[in-house]
Amino acid sequence: MALGLKANRTFFAIALMVAQTFTAGVVATVSVTPVQAQSASQIVVEGNRRVEADTIRSYFKTGPGERLDAAKIDEALKSLYATGLFQDVRITPSGGRIVVTVVENQVLNRVAFEGNRKIKDEQLSTEVQSKPRGTFSRAIVQADTQRIVDIYQRAGRYDVRVEPKVIELPNGRVDLVFEVDEGGKTGVAKIAFVGNKSFSDWRLKDVVKTGETNWLSWLKSNDIFDPDRVEVDRDLIRRFYLRNGFADVRVVSAISEYDPSRKGFTITFTIDEGDRYKFGSVEIQSSVRNINVNQLRARLRTKSGGVYNADAVEKTVEDLTIEVAKLGYPFANIRPRGDRDFNARLVNVVYVMEEGQRAYIERINVRGNTRTRDYVIRREFDIVEGDAYNRALIDRAERRIKNLNYFKSVRITNEPGSAPDRVIVNVDVEEQATGEFSISGGYSTADGFIGEVSVGERNLLGRGHVARASLTYGQRSRGFELSFVEPYLMGQRLAFGVDVFGKETTSTSYYSYTSSTIGGNLKLGIPITDNLSIQPRYTGYRQEIELSQAYNNCWNPYVTPGLPSSALGYYPTPQYQSAIDPSTGQAFTFNCYADGEASLAVRRELANGPVFVSALGATLSYNTLDNNKNPANGLLVTVSEDFAGVGGDVNYSKTTIDTRLYNEILPDVVGSIRLQGGLATGWGGESLRMLDHFQGGPNLVRGFQTAGWGPRDITPGTNQDALGGSMYWAVNLEVQTPLFFAPKDFGMKLAVFADAGQLVDYKGPTTWAERGLVMLCPGSTVNPTNPNANVPCYGDDNMIRSSVGVGLIWASPFGPLRFDLAYPISYADYDKKQIFRFGGGTKF
Repeated sequence: MALGLKANRTFFAIALMVAQTFTAGVVATVSVTPVQAQSASQIVVEGNRRVEADTIRSYFKTGPGERLDAAKIDEALKSLYATGLFQDVRITPSGGRIVVTVVENQVLNRVAFEGNRKIKDEQLSTEVQSKPRGTFSRAIVQADTQRIVDIYQRAGRYDVRVEPKVIELPNGRVDLVFEVDEGGKTGVAKIAFVGNKSFSDWRLKDVVKTGETNWLSWLKSNDIFDPDRVEVDRDLIRRFYLRNGFADVRVVSAISEYDPSRKGFTITFTIDEGDRYKFGSVEIQSSVRNINVNQLRARLRTKSGGVYNADAVEKTVEDLTIEVAKLGYPFANIRPRGDRDFNARLVNVVYVMEEGQRAYIERINVRGNTRTRDYVIRREFDIVEGDAYNRALIDRAERRIKNLNYFKSVRITNEPGSAPDRVIVNVDVEEQATGEFSISGGYSTADGFIGEVSVGERNLLGRGHVARASLTYGQRSRGFELSFVEPYLMGQRLAFGVDVFGKETTSTSYYSYTSSTIGGNLKLGIPITDNLSIQPRYTGYRQEIELSQAYNNCWNPYVTPGLPSSALGYYPTPQYQSAIDPSTGQAFTFNCYADGEASLAVRRELANGPVFVSALGATLSYNTLDNNKNPANGLLVTVSEDFAGVGGDVNYSKTTIDTRLYNEILPDVVGSIRLQGGLATGWGGESLRMLDHFQGGPNLVRGFQTAGWGPRDITPGTNQDALGGSMYWAVNLEVQTPLFFAPKDFGMKLAVFADAGQLVDYKGPTTWAERGLVMLCPGSTVNPTNPNANVPCYGDDNMIRSSVGVGLIWASPFGPLRFDLAYPISYADYDKKQIFRFGGGTKF
């Protein structure tokens, strides 16, 4: 009996320990055992102040007749925590009921930022999730802290420190203050390239957008470390190599390492260049019926023997796709296939043309454009809803939309439509600022100091219009310009522009007169191909010149037989003239050339009074430059023709041509040759005005002043005005090389050049003399019987001018600057030389 009782007591103790252990374990998780499960109606809520009890009970979900088990209670517990309304939630059984005890989160009274100077409160407020009158959650605060750190790191400040501070207030409220220690700007200390054999570091730094930190960094922002920009640079390097013949190039890595000693990042691009290839055979293969491949060869941009260029291959696919679609095969799929000949280093390209899968564009969705109108984006597509889907044309549209420069990012994707042969095209864009306000200033030895204020918008009212207004004021010139461009006239890819302008140029050392011009023009831009365009235009303007009294006080009292009396004053008079002193009434003789005198050609234009010039013109441009601002290879040809006399007071025809050829002679050493020429003639019985002449200056041959060489009035005592000529040509040879000892971001280059040119009046000696208005030197007689007859006095020897020199080119943060030292080799005695010349300016 005793043994049995002892055994029972032992069993009871063990059972009690097991029960206690089991119960404690359940309470630690959901605080209720399955045998104690109750219905949701028996839930008691305690500790809530703002949240209704019924709201809390609603998280305990049971169906009709169901009872709460451990799983449902655990699910309710997690859901209550997920609301973010509570700091703590406890669920415990009590006498057949379930007691839910909650501790509510505090309410945010204020969210503030301290120590932030580089990033405004408004920007940080929009980024954080903690908001005034919202609930205080430590998890959200930690996420907000990291978000602020990310924002600063994107702005290039990796030393930022952010500490959240909580200030307790009565009634369950708190103030949240983020204390920010911004630290210094984390820049790019060094950009290095590994594996580049064909292109120097200097050249590749021109390709990437990231720059190195130096003493000029306060004027730029591309030296701030940005991992997204580094990835873009990686792709830019790859595409650069592909354009220049390296078909197997790989940018193996782009490693960014922080250097604490330099307080900046070192970015290292590792490149596997591979071999440089040329195009071998270029063929077209077609499995599409009734396609004549020979007819398509004119669309090839890839030529056998040329340097391999992946961009040219891509554009050829686009051109062939469009041409085949015009022939009635919109579903044709053109795929380039490159077969490498490793020994000969050739890429044999075959454009394979096949019947593609029939698919139509069901819909084009444009998303993310908050300001730009949909049609501005849609018109960049060569296809619309209902047309055949073609990937090449989609890629072309994406490139065009990016080139608008309206958006930070552009991404075009597609998804299945409502049927197997339907495709939905999605265009996702992110807007960016398109307005511009600038103040620019500059100085040149020809025009002195000049300043400009301009305001512009390249996407006016989101309609894609371009508008600009500018005002200039300087030592020797002032003016204004208003312009407006509609890039798509009547829905066609035609750019229509209107300009209104006014300019006044004061007298200078090379002009004795002041000229004022006011007018406008209408122009139309017509793209023919990607490289070729034409711009017809109409220009109309009123032109007038003025002379000070000192330059126009010599007059001729003699009337030459056979000339109208209105010709008085066109001819030089004896140097000394008589006049009446109004105070004494006595006659006296004075030297009318003592204070200078304008050329007879200028005085003739003054006597003619204001004129209105009405001209039609056109400019044809061909451009294959690899970079319009800093070209290393390519050709630019511009041919212009202007025909005045469509109404107005002036009749002339002008033709000009400007050709520039660039070629990289050695790595980073660029040679260029520039050829210029022009011809102007009067028509309809009208001679060419002096004001419509070409002038010889540093734009043709360096080493001379503006209007410093060419036909000139050399009458002693006059201002010796430049008369200009009706025909010119010029050749400029130049070699530019970077200053390798200077940091890349300084943008300094050394130039060596040689110029030669000629300016003549092919109807000579000067076209303004066609009516017998010959310039004469006073005091010299040709005909002894006529003491008033004077010898001609003008300079027009048709000499070829030439010069050599050196220049320093600086792409400075203050704008492009150039300094030239040019030494004339061949020149006339009356030419006006200028050995040193400087010009430059900036916008900010």
